[in-house]
Order: sequence, then C-alpha cells, then structure tokens
Amino acid sequence: MLSPAQIGKFKIILEKQYQKLREDIRNALLKSDNEQFQKLAGEVHDREELSVADLLVDLNYAEIDHLLKELHEVEDALRRIREGKYGTCVDTGEPIEFERLEAYPAAKRTAKAQAIYEKTHAGGIHPNL
Repeated sequence: MLSPAQIGKFKIILEKQYQKLREDIRNALLKSDNEQFQKLAGEVHDREELSVADLLVDLNYAEIDHLLKELHEVEDALRRIREGKYGTCVDTGEPIEFERLEAYPAAKRTAKAQAIYEKTHAGGIHPNL
C-alpha cells in the first residue's frame, strides 16, 4: 500500500506529465497547420510525391493520437488519486508494484494483470460473429 507521501510524489509527477503532454499536443497541432508537408500535400506532382505527403500527414496524426492516449492515461491516474484508488489494480484490486509505478506512474494494473490484459486484448477491437 502506498503512503500519502508516495501518492503525493506521484501526483506531482503526473501533474507535470499532464502539462507537458498538453504542450506537446498543442505543438503537434500547430506543426500540422504550419508544416512544410502541408504545403507539399498541396503541391504534389506525381504518385510518389502524393504517397510521401500522405505518409507525413499520417505520421503527424499518429503522433497526436499517441499523445492523446497518453494524456487520457495520466488524467485517469489523477482521477484515481482524487478518488483514493491510485496504486490499486483496476482488474484485481491488488496493490500495483511500487517499481512499476516509478517506471510508469499512470499504470492502472499490476504487471501480471497488464500482461494478461495485453494477451487478451491484442490487436484492438475484435468483431463478434
């Protein structure tokens, strides 16, 4: 079980991460508006140039998507702190390993529960027949 001091330490780390991610997202959005590849996308002359332009746009969107997912994980961790549930696995109710939280403060599962989750949820959405 985490002490109040340890939770306070993780809260500070998560709040700093939250601010940094917001800034990174803002910068990535500005970059997508101003970047050279936007100009390139409007000035393509052949299929190869179009492919490169599409790839650059897709990479920027992927970066923003990744940052948004990370931001949501940090927001969830801060919510768990407010609710008094931080450091407890959302699947098993067991305490999350301190070392795991040090490495990834937004963790919501124990290492074992996360491994099971990744095996059972690999590849995202699975269609039901």
